[in-house]
Amino acid sequence: MDQDLHTTVTGWRRHLHANPGLTLDEGETAAFVVEKLKSLGVTEIATDVGGHGVVATLRREASGVGGNRSVGLRADMDALPIQEADETLPHRSRKPGVMHACGHDGHTAALLGAAALLQADKSWAGTVQLVFQPAEEGGNGARKMIADGLFKRFPMDRIFGWHNWPSLEAGTIAVHESAVMAAGARFDITFDGHAGHAALPHMTKDPMLGAGHAIVALQSIIGRNVDPMKAGVVSVTMAAVGEAQNQVPARAILKGTARWLDAAVGDLIEARMNEIAQGIALAFGLTAKVNFNRGVPVTANHPAERETAAEAAATVTRVTRDLLPAMTGEDFSWFLHEVPGAFVWIGNGPAEGGRELHHPSYDFNDAILPAASGFLAAVAKRALGDGPT
Repeated sequence: MDQDLHTTVTGWRRHLHANPGLTLDEGETAAFVVEKLKSLGVTEIATDVGGHGVVATLRREASGVGGNRSVGLRADMDALPIQEADETLPHRSRKPGVMHACGHDGHTAALLGAAALLQADKSWAGTVQLVFQPAEEGGNGARKMIADGLFKRFPMDRIFGWHNWPSLEAGTIAVHESAVMAAGARFDITFDGHAGHAALPHMTKDPMLGAGHAIVALQSIIGRNVDPMKAGVVSVTMAAVGEAQNQVPARAILKGTARWLDAAVGDLIEARMNEIAQGIALAFGLTAKVNFNRGVPVTANHPAERETAAEAAATVTRVTRDLLPAMTGEDFSWFLHEVPGAFVWIGNGPAEGGRELHHPSYDFNDAILPAASGFLAAVAKRALGDGPT
């Protein structure tokens, strides 16, 4: 990527940061993507795929290796319901309570940059599907695109994606052997009791007491039930309980998330969560109900595509292959259930001053755009047959 293109793509990224589209409300972002694709000379563009999704098709016909192959490149577009903290940032969000706190603005801009690189590069042949995905942040965007016929309408033999990664050296690409990110579930546990005067607790059945014991007991699932050599997380993150300071409430609701890398661990977490809730309810005269809503599966690289990604990355920047997976989730995993592919991390640089994913002071590092766009273009070419696969 030359300096002029880097400057252009940086401008696109900052525009997206200033004008974020919340999950399921990415229409403005999608329109911007379409506008920029057209400016690059891309003519095959489909909109409203699985919501606000955009799929652009690049074709170059040629005989021989790669001419009949197809590959997908994916970027997520949605922002988060977070108020941006840095009021001095020139391109800070213009939408109160919405910001790109996970770098999807950078992912989208980098895929546009890859489109520019591929359009200008005459050395490849085949079909490249540019997948701009909505609703990654809990909105089932990948599944909705699949349900809308993504892989039937826009055939691709393989698919590749990436995520920026704070704390990893800027521009370095991390390629995992298999698991990259975890499977997960969102849970809520409801304890129902009997309300009454707080000064007469013996006449009540206190669900807050049960909820308090549950918060502590749920931590035992990982510490005392899961094999220490396997990974798991149970985090209680929300509590809804109480209406008045002098009343024992009738209901307490706990909410949170669980994560795992091994399907058996996920089953164990769900089973133990139910047992703990029912045991606590019995002990305190309550009733309990657990909703354990499974979300994305494990994001795991396919072996051949992992090597394709690593080889392509090495032509662009530094590569590391020794990082452990993260317990964060990524719905790119649903695409990997449909076709072979790989997902990499690209370092965003130091995570200092709150420059962490989902932090209100986060900002994407524009210096890594050449590495990101370069990787996407390189992995597409390699997957299509421009070099070993």
